[in-house]
Amino acid sequence: MTKRAVRLPRDGVPILDIHAYARFASLGGRFSPAQVALIARTARRLPEVMVKVTGGGKSAGAVRAHLAYISRKGRLEIETDAGDHIAQEQHKAFLADWHLELSAGQYRKARKGQPTPRASRLVKNIVLSMPHPTPPEKVLAAARAFAREKFAGQHRYAMVMHTDQPNPHVHLVVEAEDNHGRKLHIDKPMLREWREDFARLMREHGIAANATPRFVRGRNKRKAKWGEFQAQQHGTSTVLLERVKDVAKELAETGTIRDPGRAKLIETRKAIVASWMKAADVLDTQGEVALAGEVRYFANHLPFVLTDKERLAAGFLRHRRRQGLAQRPAEEPTRERSEDCTR
Repeated sequence: MTKRAVRLPRDGVPILDIHAYARFASLGGRFSPAQVALIARTARRLPEVMVKVTGGGKSAGAVRAHLAYISRKGRLEIETDAGDHIAQEQHKAFLADWHLELSAGQYRKARKGQPTPRASRLVKNIVLSMPHPTPPEKVLAAARAFAREKFAGQHRYAMVMHTDQPNPHVHLVVEAEDNHGRKLHIDKPMLREWREDFARLMREHGIAANATPRFVRGRNKRKAKWGEFQAQQHGTSTVLLERVKDVAKELAETGTIRDPGRAKLIETRKAIVASWMKAADVLDTQGEVALAGEVRYFANHLPFVLTDKERLAAGFLRHRRRQGLAQRPAEEPTRERSEDCTR
């Protein structure tokens, strides 16, 4: 199993790394107040923030098109880094002030014998989101603080609040090059830090929020939506369609689903549960008896382990039931249900 190192972000709050916590605990260590608070937020399943990078335009025209999209063709005002609110007719003049055409990344030349470099992104498109029913005004306030903290005085940016979906979210457009021509490089560690900082800012605005890796919450993957499969049926990609056909065939022939990858998932789940239990033991020794009980309950009630294949099978069977084609509950894919395996 890959080792995950514990590091401390600038705000001093430790990242929740349950495997490292367990190793730390086995050496007789004690959790700091910040670590105890983070464990408590996770065990109590506080809402998790979402910070996602969704791409970025490689031309000024593409950036203007994205501004038109997030502003719903001018129906929503765009808030700038200066605190101004601009309408659709001001988008072009606003972007002209960013001087995107002067971005050094647009003028990279091919080295001798090498292909021409791909055009670099002029902006980074970022989405900051919270689950329903978080008040949108709180999400916007935290997003403003996040943008100021990360980009003010370095990168130009603009944002738009969206409330037309269940999860209130803010679209943030950030100029890729700073005032000194340095490129904004966003990697996984930075994204993880951004999630933690956005969660901290949400808490500062009075909203309970958390930012932890999926694996420590027992979620090996994002829950697949059957709509994704249905959408691809009418698209150009047939990969997912073929996988669903294979799953349907196996269900029809055997009445169950067998996936070799399941054994590895179960072993990973056992390690996660064991680590949470060690953390609970340390909390007991520190006098955090109530929290230790919450941690043990949390560890014993993690979501079921499902492989991609099993997830597709479950979605397929739900779809059949909705269509009135399912015959009996026994058609559900076989899943190990023992506490030490799936929980």
